[in-house]
Order: sequence, then structure tokens, then C-alpha cells
Amino acid sequence: QVQLVESGGGLVQPGGSLRLSCAASGFTFSVTTMRWYRQAPGKEREHVAYITSGGTTNYADSVKGRFTISRDNAKNTVYLQMNSLKPEDTAVYYCNVPAFGSLGWGQGTQVTVSS
Repeated sequence: QVQLVESGGGLVQPGGSLRLSCAASGFTFSVTTMRWYRQAPGKEREHVAYITSGGTTNYADSVKGRFTISRDNAKNTVYLQMNSLKPEDTAVYYCNVPAFGSLGWGQGTQVTVSS
């Protein structure tokens, strides 16, 4: 079955960096679009970035220029490099496979940006 395991979250000061990873299994990773979402306390889950099988990327305006999504098909892993972090980036970050609907979500990893 589809499994997505996020890691790399933590506490970081404003202006700092983190790299999130999402290890995927149970499907053909290399041909699948992968997404990152996030959900802040009291807010709806929102799109952060996606990357297609061909490497095309898309970012939410709020993270453009600061975050970079990438993938390693040999490792079945998608990454989210987050630089210049702001307190408003604090959220639980989720890996998502759009093709699998409600089954295509990981458990999330907490990112807290605070001094």
C-alpha cells in the first residue's frame, strides 16, 4: 500500500533553514507528481509546492524564492529545502500524492520557526 514518511522537521530560528524529506513506497514513484502541503494551527491545509515526474515545479506565492522542491527517483524520496524561514512558516508539513486521494498523505512533520 501507499506509504509516505516525512522527516526533517524541527525548531529553527527566523532566517534559518530546514530540509524536509518524504520517503515513498507502494507505488511507482518516478512517474508520479508529488506535493507538499502545510497546515498551521487554526488554518486550512494549503499547497506549498509540487514537482511532476518530468521535474516541473510549482510554488505557492508565499514560499516562492525561499523553498525548493526536488526529487531523487533512485531513493523514492521528495525533498523540500526551506530557506529564510519566517514565523508564518510554522506548520505541520505533509507529503502528498494527488493520484491517490485520501490515501496519499503522510503523517506530517512539525516545523516551528521561533526565536
